[in-house]
Amino acid sequence: MLPAASSKSLSSLMAALLCAFVAMLSCGTARAAEPLEVRIGVITHKAPPPALYELDPTPEDEAAAGAGLAIDDNNTTGRFSGQRYVLDQVVLDKDQSPVESAVKLADAGAKFLVVALTADELLAVADALKGRPVVVFNAAAQDDRLRGADCRANVFHVPPSRAMLTDALVQYLSTKRWMKLFLTYGPTAADKLYADALKQSAKKFGLTLVAEKAWEFGPLARARSDSITQSDALVFSRGVDYDIMLVADEEADFGDYLSYRTWDPKVIAGTQGLIATSWHRAQDAWGSAQLQSRFFKRAKRTMRPIDYQAWVAVRAVGEAVTRTKSADPAAISTFLVDPKFQLAAFKGVPVNFRGWDHQLRQPVLIAQPMAIVSVSPQQGYLHQRSVLDTLGADQPESQCHLP
Repeated sequence: MLPAASSKSLSSLMAALLCAFVAMLSCGTARAAEPLEVRIGVITHKAPPPALYELDPTPEDEAAAGAGLAIDDNNTTGRFSGQRYVLDQVVLDKDQSPVESAVKLADAGAKFLVVALTADELLAVADALKGRPVVVFNAAAQDDRLRGADCRANVFHVPPSRAMLTDALVQYLSTKRWMKLFLTYGPTAADKLYADALKQSAKKFGLTLVAEKAWEFGPLARARSDSITQSDALVFSRGVDYDIMLVADEEADFGDYLSYRTWDPKVIAGTQGLIATSWHRAQDAWGSAQLQSRFFKRAKRTMRPIDYQAWVAVRAVGEAVTRTKSADPAAISTFLVDPKFQLAAFKGVPVNFRGWDHQLRQPVLIAQPMAIVSVSPQQGYLHQRSVLDTLGADQPESQCHLP
């Protein structure tokens, strides 16, 4: 029979061993716990085959490369916060249905879709997924109607709308006192939409449209050769007193031809020349250089606006999941329009989404081909809520009022 003291020591030892065993089991359970999986789908179009010689062809991985980098960034944080992000990519052939692809991705478990589609395709996808637990991020379409009469509650818009882009550009022109505008626009529907946005911005900020002409000389910027028609284009702007020529040419058919060929030595701005854009290869302020470097290392090319917009969309999901500790699409959708949601997007200030139309508030870069010229909103433009709301349709004038 053991002495009382020895018996007491043995009991204490057994108790300690039991506690250690329980702790070991607890640790094993913690290690075995699977991270929360967040599946994000990306839908893009197959890049068109380039011409025999194309100066700036569309990359085959446009948008997908930005989304992929954001998945890496999300997983860096997710390793510590208990999430694992998976990217499911669909590249659409010419006759492939974006709606069918979106539904298949949703059925396979993707609760968040980043789409680089046209406005009509985006609306078709959003309507097909209405009522399902899926949030759609627009990564490409700039159409104002998507943030207006055709807005959808299950869609969030990352690209600046045309109105935001033209407001950003015209704000800069106003600060330079370039008040008299000569507008020329191409034949496509997109050209006319951009031209209309320019005219609205000019009116909004008090600039004067002194002349407006349709471009009728064909795609001279693509021809890159001398011809008789060039002599007509040389005098296209003769006899007009203006400060700057604005160009609406979203297909890049003629806008690059105009620089240095106008009758008077004037700056070209709009879709070519001095542009307003969400992202630019020359952007290196506010830590942008490290994002540019990481993207270049991963994709072996520079980051384009649609790449950046896809990156922001995927990062927005990651930030919202981390903050809410949930991957529920309804919870994420609610949090994205909460003032507490803020995303560091390498633009000097945090960005967030407007509640009434789900448009991303963001500074817009004013750039020439090889350098950043300025960033809008320009100094001096004020707003009762956010100076970023001086760009694009503000809440009182918006035709979209989401709950």
